Parts: sequence; C-alpha cells; structure tokens
Amino acid sequence: MTTSVKQIVLTVFMLVKTMSEWLGFPADERFRLLREHVEPILKKHAEHVSLRFYDIEFYSARVTDLWMWEASSHHAYELLVEDLRETPFWDRYFEIVEILPGVENAYAKNYNRSALHES
Repeated sequence: MTTSVKQIVLTVFMLVKTMSEWLGFPADERFRLLREHVEPILKKHAEHVSLRFYDIEFYSARVTDLWMWEASSHHAYELLVEDLRETPFWDRYFEIVEILPGVENAYAKNYNRSALHES
C-alpha cells in the first residue's frame, strides 16, 4: 500500500494499538475491511501522501503497529487524516496512541549544510 510521493516535505509516524474488535475478525475480513475503507483513501491521496506499515507488536506492549506517512505538504497530510477519521480504523479498530511528525534532515537544511550519510 505504498506509492511514490513527488517531494516529501513531512514524515509522520503514527503509533497505533490494535483494538480487540479488529483482532476478533478473521484475516480475510480484515483484508476486506482494509480494501473497503483504507484503500480508497490511499488512492484518493496517492499523488501527495504515501503509507508504509510496520508491525512492532513483537517488541512493544504499548503499541502494535507503526504507520509511516510521507506527504508532499502538511495540508495534504491533514486532508488524509480528515478522511481516515471518518472510518472505523480511527480509534475503533486501532487506537491512535501517538502522532510524531518530522522533517528529514531539517537540522542540515536549516543551516544550509549537507546531511550526514551512512558510510
């Protein structure tokens, strides 16, 4: 469920926790619900926002998943969230525990320097 966003201005890490209602569905039903509710939103915003899913329930009791959003603007991300809030995925199937927005390498950009890179 990822797409390529032209220029990434904002990265948002959503820390979410699976709710018992979601876990009560069989796997086929979960995927059907994703296709029904989330996939249309991803397609609608695909030009400006992309999503990557990370399962972290193996290593954390506080949250079960991390949703990483990359957006071409703050406004594009805000519009996506407005649509998500209208679905049962927002605080019914998943609890939105924390939202951490970030700008990649802002420290370097703000000082007109090259970013550090791994060797």
